[in-house]
Amino acid sequence: MTSYIIGGVAIVVILVLGIILMKFIGIWIRARVSNAPVGLLTLVAMWIRKVPASLIVDSRITAAKAGLDFSTDQLEAHYLAGGHIEDVTLAMVAADKAAIPLTFDRACAIDLAVKGTSKTVLEAVRTSINPQVIDCPGDGKKIDAVARDGIQLRARARVTVRTNLERFVGGATEETIIARVNEGIVTSIGSAKSHKDVLENPDHISHRVLERGLDANTAFEILSIDIADVDVGENIGAKLQASQAEADKQVAQAKAEVRRAAAVATEQEMSARTQEMRAKLVEAEAEVPQAIAEAFRNGNLGVMDYTNYRNIVSDTEMRTSIAEEINDSDEDDAVS
Repeated sequence: MTSYIIGGVAIVVILVLGIILMKFIGIWIRARVSNAPVGLLTLVAMWIRKVPASLIVDSRITAAKAGLDFSTDQLEAHYLAGGHIEDVTLAMVAADKAAIPLTFDRACAIDLAVKGTSKTVLEAVRTSINPQVIDCPGDGKKIDAVARDGIQLRARARVTVRTNLERFVGGATEETIIARVNEGIVTSIGSAKSHKDVLENPDHISHRVLERGLDANTAFEILSIDIADVDVGENIGAKLQASQAEADKQVAQAKAEVRRAAAVATEQEMSARTQEMRAKLVEAEAEVPQAIAEAFRNGNLGVMDYTNYRNIVSDTEMRTSIAEEINDSDEDDAVS
C-alpha cells in the first residue's frame, strides 16, 4: 500500500515537473541561446509572483543583444512598480547607441514620472537625440507686443529644444518653455526704441531671449530660438493719445460747465440783489411825500418851495420822455 502511495506521489511530481517544463522550456531555451540565460526556478518564481516571464525574458534578450546587462530582479521590480519594461529597455538601448549617459534607475524614474501622460521614456530619449521644434505661442497664433514708439507688432517664434534627461524628473514642461519665450519676446519688443529696429533685425529678439536662460529648471535645453514671422499691427500709441485727448476734452468741458453754472448762479444772485435794491428804492421814494408833509407841518417847506420842486420833477420827467423817444427813433432807423 505504501509503495502505491509513493508511486502516486512520484507520478504527480513528475506530471507537475512535466507541466512546468513544457510551460517554460521554450522561454528557457530562447534565453539560453540568446546569451541571456534565466534559470527555470527563476521563471517559476515569476509565474508565482504573476509576472509575465516572456516579457521579462524578451526585454533581457533585447538588452543583451545591444550589449546591456539587466538582471531579472531589476526588470521584475520595475514591472511590479507599474512601469513599462519595453519602453525602458528600448530607451536604454537608444541612449547607449547615441552615447547619452542614462542609468537604468533614472530611466525607470522617468518612465514612472510620465505614467498617465501621452509621453514615454522612449520619446524623452528620442527627443534628446533628435531635437524637437515648439511653436510659440502655438496653434498658429502670434504674440502681440508694443514697441516704445507705440506701434504694435505681432510675432511668432519657433523654439528648438532637446530633452535634458538629468532634469526630466521634476522639471517644468513645454508649457513653461512657451510661456517664458512669449514673455521674453514681449520684453524684447517692448524695449526696442522703434518697431523699425525690430523689423530690420528680428534676430536681436532671439539673442536677447536666449541670454535670459529660459530653460532653467525645465526638462528641456533650448538650442535655438528663431523668429518665424513679424507683422505690423495697430498704432497703439496714437490710439492712447487720442483717448487721452478725448479724456482731457471731457475734463475741460466738465470744468467749463462748472464755471458756467457758477456764472449763472452769480448772475441770479446779482439779479436778486438788484431786485432787493429796487425794493429799497421804492420804499425810500414812498417816504418822500411823508417827509414833504412833515416839512409842511413843521414850517420847513413853503408853498413856493413845493411848487418849484414840482416844476423840477415835471421838467425831469419831460426830458426823460424826450430822450426815450429819440432812442426809439434811432433804433428804428438802425433796423430799417
